[in-house]
Amino acid sequence: MRLSRRSAVALIMAVMSMTGSACSDDSADLTVYSGRIADLMGPLFNQFEQETGVKVKVRYGDSAEVAGAALEEGDKPRADVLLVQDAGNIGQVSKSGRLTTLDAGVVDKVPTQFRSVDNHWVGLSGRARVVAYNTDKVREDQLPPEITGFSDPRWKGRLAWAPTNGSFQAFITAFRVMEGDAAAEAWLRGVKANEAKVFPNNVAILDAVGRGEVDTGFVNHYYLYRARAEGQAGKAENKYYGAGDPGGLVNVSAAGILRGAKHPVAARRLVEFLLSDNAQRYFADKTFELPVVPTVQADPALPPITALARPEVDLARLEDAKGTVDLLTRLGVL
Repeated sequence: MRLSRRSAVALIMAVMSMTGSACSDDSADLTVYSGRIADLMGPLFNQFEQETGVKVKVRYGDSAEVAGAALEEGDKPRADVLLVQDAGNIGQVSKSGRLTTLDAGVVDKVPTQFRSVDNHWVGLSGRARVVAYNTDKVREDQLPPEITGFSDPRWKGRLAWAPTNGSFQAFITAFRVMEGDAAAEAWLRGVKANEAKVFPNNVAILDAVGRGEVDTGFVNHYYLYRARAEGQAGKAENKYYGAGDPGGLVNVSAAGILRGAKHPVAARRLVEFLLSDNAQRYFADKTFELPVVPTVQADPALPPITALARPEVDLARLEDAKGTVDLLTRLGVL
């Protein structure tokens, strides 16, 4: 059947319109699965929208939840970008082949220890594991020189932990990788025998340490600085470990682009934005985390991330989060 000239022109225009729509990656909404909370990430997503015109739709949840959703959706992801609070969860997704390779131009500004070897994910901000202690109850030189020392019976009734917390679980995964499963299990049994008090999160632990309710607690470094900024740190101080000690683990929040993402160009722009100096300063100034881009300095009260990142563990090896949960469950810690 022959088309009239007018019909042919209309058909061509319609095809061009559809093609333009399909290629207009940045005009469509970008979907992010975020394992970090809205209070933290919302301002950054809003700034990205204002700078680029790309609308961001976010599904928030804990890191294991959003990583699990990405795995379940397989090669038909509903999200474009996966953002989690630790390398272990994004490592699981990467291992399953669900992440694309990020452009070298995007990730090369980040030191290699804070991104995957294959560039499937990149760190966005760092946090160090520390032991918070009450300065009225214990001096720093009285703390064990290694994290393993807290399984000693002399710490009975003096410890706090949050076994359901993702950062704590990532620390245990690093412990397993660095020292072996048997050593990690022995430490967990010792701390449990010491009747460590269970708290729901790091904030609650630091509050308890600051009040003197408990002598010490296992937390991330930045909770102390946030509390100090609000005048609520009490008598709490941080003890940093290092030199290959799993107690000094420096983990990173991380992002990757899902394989099969509908808007890969906009996804790349978001990852670039989160590694920009402005976004990195946000992490340093607002949350007291450690910038992963060397051109941006941490808060003056903190050492640079490269000075703390001493544990000899490849963050990409922390993907066995399930093994850690199984261990904690078997020991009755969870």
